[in-house]
Amino acid sequence: MNPSLRLSINPGDDRLPITRGRISDFTDDAVSCLRGLWARHGHVAALEEGVQRIYFVFGPEYNKQVLSDAERFHSRFFAVRGAKNSAQRRLSSGLLSMNGDEHKRHRRITMQPFAKTSITSYHDAVVHLADEMLDAWQPGETRNIDQEMTEYMLRLTSSVLFGLDAHDLAIEIGRKTERWVALNHEIGPAAFVPNPDLTDKYEELLEAAEELERPIREMLRLRRLNTDGTDVLSLLIQAHNGEGGISDDQLIGQIALLFGAAHLTSAHTLTWTLFLLSQHPEVMRELHAELSEQTEGNSPRPDQLDTLNVLDRVLKESMRVLPASAYSQRITSQPVELGPFQLPPGAVVIFSQFMSHHLPEMYDEPESFRPDRWKTISPSPYAYLPFGAGPRMCIGAALGMMQLKITLPTILGRYKLSLEDGADVNAQVMSTMLFPTSRVPMKISLQDGQFTTPSVIGNIHSLVNLPPASSPLRRAA
Repeated sequence: MNPSLRLSINPGDDRLPITRGRISDFTDDAVSCLRGLWARHGHVAALEEGVQRIYFVFGPEYNKQVLSDAERFHSRFFAVRGAKNSAQRRLSSGLLSMNGDEHKRHRRITMQPFAKTSITSYHDAVVHLADEMLDAWQPGETRNIDQEMTEYMLRLTSSVLFGLDAHDLAIEIGRKTERWVALNHEIGPAAFVPNPDLTDKYEELLEAAEELERPIREMLRLRRLNTDGTDVLSLLIQAHNGEGGISDDQLIGQIALLFGAAHLTSAHTLTWTLFLLSQHPEVMRELHAELSEQTEGNSPRPDQLDTLNVLDRVLKESMRVLPASAYSQRITSQPVELGPFQLPPGAVVIFSQFMSHHLPEMYDEPESFRPDRWKTISPSPYAYLPFGAGPRMCIGAALGMMQLKITLPTILGRYKLSLEDGADVNAQVMSTMLFPTSRVPMKISLQDGQFTTPSVIGNIHSLVNLPPASSPLRRAA
């Protein structure tokens, strides 16, 4: 826990599980704050500064209460909404900002482009873009794999959402959405704690929203001219037309949300998975053997995706121990009882994927990367929730998993990625996502099935247990 938060605790007030401290401690170092609140108070707690209070829940029981009750616990994904007629308001008006009947209707329609038949049709685009990325790599060079995965997912998300026939416009939307999302993440903490430095960026955010809205409107114009498209946007327009149509203003928010939710979460998941595999050669050998046997070093076919059991366990465990989304929040819409607290309307409630996935009561050796645990465990949707849970679970979960299950074997079938020896790897939760805050340098080699584990320094050791360089495990590698 942040030392300043420890010193601010009032140990004399034990009537409620409240820590009195600085709310900025949470926004500055979310993981340490979350761990400290759980260690002191258990499964429900509050952080209080003056008259401001944020509530926190940990574990499946309270996760279920908060995430299954969409009537009392509302979503507010974007902290900064902008003026009523602004581009920022339109862009932030997607599914994650909707509640009640409006959310139910739009979610039902929006799910149609993510049906299994639609997802299968994106297979070739994923393979094409993965091969395009790998064609630029050369054995012997070292690349920042986080940057590579971020750029790759930008291109992939743009293509899947908007199609390959308007490639330049799709990439423009992708890059401008990336900037807009980054500004929202940067300014978002000001919703918890006023910060003049962040507030000053408000005008920059409004400008970024206007710049993003222009190419989105042009893409919408093109897609309305072609009624037979198979990209997500075309299917979304077709689905809404079957329900009586939807205006461009309404679609703008859906597009921005879909891109923002898919791009960085998938990029970070790929980065963390490749990092964890580089540190666990015994797991990498098992995965390599499966891929060699079943895909022969090629990209998996659609019918193979559900047969790659080691790959499935590796991805599940990676998203458990280093989840791309570390926490999210809900806002109470009416008075509600939460453990010992009586919450008023408008109260902020934080639930944490990271903490839920690291509770010792739920997972044996929770800080360790052990994919084989998934041979015997089957946690509830509220104990393991990389894509959220309940009626607001991510609609793109199946598409996201398909992309991961194609991309990872495509990379590992062609190249061996080894972390640079002595690399300084660091991570931090910014807004709600677990970002690499340093380079993740990996040496590119032809895949030969021989795996070793270099040393690594950095605060990554505070998030996941890694075998020491002198351990028998590493000597055996």
